[in-house]
Amino acid sequence: MAVRPRNAGIAFLSICVLVMFSFAGQSGKEEAKPLLPETPAGQRVQAFLAAFNSGQASQLERFFSDNISAAAAKQISPADRAARWMQIHGEIGSIKLRKAEPPSPDSLVIFVQGERGQLVRMGFRFSPAPEYFLSGITIDEANPEDLAGPLPSMSRPEALAAIEKAVDLSAAADEFSGVVLVAQHGQPLFLKACRFANKEFEVPNRVDIKFNLGSINKLFTRLAASQLMEKGKLSLDDKLGKWLVDYPNADAAAKVTVRHLIEMQSGIGDFFGKKFEETPKDVFRRNADFLPMFADQPLAFEPGTQQRYSNGGYIVLGEVIARVSGTDYYDYVRKNIFEPSGMTNTDSYEADAPVPNLAEGYTRNWDGKEHLGSPRRRNIYTRPARGSAAGGGYSTAEDLLRFANALTSDKLLSPVFTDWLLTGAEPSSPQEIPKEPRTQGGLGVAGGAPGINAVLELDRETGFTIIVLGNYDPPAAMDVAKKIRRLLGAIKN
Repeated sequence: MAVRPRNAGIAFLSICVLVMFSFAGQSGKEEAKPLLPETPAGQRVQAFLAAFNSGQASQLERFFSDNISAAAAKQISPADRAARWMQIHGEIGSIKLRKAEPPSPDSLVIFVQGERGQLVRMGFRFSPAPEYFLSGITIDEANPEDLAGPLPSMSRPEALAAIEKAVDLSAAADEFSGVVLVAQHGQPLFLKACRFANKEFEVPNRVDIKFNLGSINKLFTRLAASQLMEKGKLSLDDKLGKWLVDYPNADAAAKVTVRHLIEMQSGIGDFFGKKFEETPKDVFRRNADFLPMFADQPLAFEPGTQQRYSNGGYIVLGEVIARVSGTDYYDYVRKNIFEPSGMTNTDSYEADAPVPNLAEGYTRNWDGKEHLGSPRRRNIYTRPARGSAAGGGYSTAEDLLRFANALTSDKLLSPVFTDWLLTGAEPSSPQEIPKEPRTQGGLGVAGGAPGINAVLELDRETGFTIIVLGNYDPPAAMDVAKKIRRLLGAIKN
């Protein structure tokens, strides 16, 4: 349900919708405008802000043409970069510069606020003088305290102690229940479980408890499609109708491509809605069971002309994977992703099947309302009997670390396809040799629904992996992940 893009515009992983947060405590008084440094880097950032706020793909494309190197433009075209940033513009609108941190020789960090109050951190990296070409942009959620300035530098042990304190405080306030794992270069540094997997019987969460992942499953679906493309069995330009000849919407079958499904540019809608709410949840046992919720509906827009979050599109992509591979979707991801990664506690479990060490979800959302202050209830009436290619599977924190390690060590894809997943650099062929060192890119994905919130983040540059799995409503796990990210960012080199 959420994504924290890494290296957006240089690389943006469009798996889940970017769900931002409210920025409270605004003053009605206009504050002094922060000034960017009068340097080549500052001028490039100013030009980016102007292009982004124009809301025009053509101006963003022109910006990237003028501000990145020829080699970078060859890797990802200015048009592709512009398209990815247009998606972000659609989610947060125009932005206002709130703060610029003191620049370093090769980077500049700014904090901006979106039209709906979202506070966002953008980090710009530059090549050496005299060119100062833009070499990377990261975009992360930010917190109001970020406007007060960066945290004091600290050692890794100090940061880990601060992380434990932050997790303990969130759990003590009953704002978070779940498991937190922090690793660097694939090795766990911090692992802790808090509160209860089952409140009724006061069964505590343990580090090996399975949590609902929500939309993090979309990452596995995209990865499965990538594997089939790598083998030459599937193409980004394949039309939907080539594989699903009986798809209920002939217009979609004729126009929607695999690329549109992956990038959420298909115009196919969502399965959530009144029809889903009124349907008994026990009927959803296979990925295809979700199709009647949306497949016969008209496209929301012409495929390829917009980007809009689509659970339905990933349901359809799951069916394409099943048809191309000749294997049930669940069996495919289990055999080709979970097993090679060593993920023995990960699957799309059925809600009425007894599964050891599985956390119940607890929510304050029911009857279409949020009941703040009320005791949380189990989320048994809001989740389907089984997850899908769009989300709802289960995993543990340790299994997700195994997955992250398998992905970054090229055990699941060839190096060029791994880089495509983590940087957005589309490969020309599976045999293409990536440039070394491969330190750019990463991913940040999250899932959320009533009683479900999960975060998986990895950054190839720092080597940090953050995993937060929870059984409370969003943004419980996401808030913990933000605190951890901020503390890790204070570690001195």
